[in-house]
Amino acid sequence: MAFVTRQFIRSLSSSAALHAAIKHVTIIGGGLMGAGIAQVAASTGHSVVLVDTSEDILKKSAKGIESSLKRVAKKKFAEKPEDGEAFIQKILKNISTSTDAASVVQGTDLVVEAIVENLKVKQDLFGALDKAAPEHTIFASNTSSLPIADIASSTARLDRFGGLHFFNPVPMMKLVEVIKAPGTSQQTFDSLLEFSKALGKHPVSCKDTPGFIVNRLLVPYMLEAVRLHERGHGSKEDIDVAMKLGAGYPMGPFELLDYVGLDTSKFIIDGEHFVLSIPRFDVKVLC
Repeated sequence: MAFVTRQFIRSLSSSAALHAAIKHVTIIGGGLMGAGIAQVAASTGHSVVLVDTSEDILKKSAKGIESSLKRVAKKKFAEKPEDGEAFIQKILKNISTSTDAASVVQGTDLVVEAIVENLKVKQDLFGALDKAAPEHTIFASNTSSLPIADIASSTARLDRFGGLHFFNPVPMMKLVEVIKAPGTSQQTFDSLLEFSKALGKHPVSCKDTPGFIVNRLLVPYMLEAVRLHERGHGSKEDIDVAMKLGAGYPMGPFELLDYVGLDTSKFIIDGEHFVLSIPRFDVKVLC
């Protein structure tokens, strides 16, 4: 009876911890996306630790965050620069850095991974962190293309694993795709939705399918633009202009490819296996 009681109390404690608001966030990866997520989380009052493999990378990340905040402060406090400086320092105080991920996650509510789009690298990272993080800690990947279920498979917390796909530049882009894998509990999914809202973002619910929503539609569009140009049916410049003026897009497909980066686009395409996962339309059906 005593054992059952202890188990019941433990279950209640775990449930209460999972329902608690996310306050402490660990961001793994000090690149453009990781630093952007760290800035937004710190700006909304969260305690943030930004983790990467070297102090040099972290110094560069911190410098980038401070520069970004200075641009925000310059616009927001144009007539009161002293208030702008206080604004910057208040946010920076919410951010610390570390090269020891296993140590940091021992006291965190949420781990957000924003590293290279390589399945094995992500699995190895989360497999190691799973052994160090508390039971209540939620894991999330910022992957734009890899299946969340595959990344989560290296851990023993499938129910506390989901996707948080932010968009670049993170401080400016309002959208967050919140991905629910087959093993993600509703409790975890709700926590990730609430966290996204707490950041001032607009979350959309996604299933764990190739490309989620945005890239499922966006990447084929960019690939078709490349094919259109390769067939000689339009110059890169004219295709960009046509989509901006004709479809109202802020960027044309080639401008967007350059902005995202051809290397990153290649990672996304390889990860999504678009040739296999997205059917081509039958022209007869469209006629």
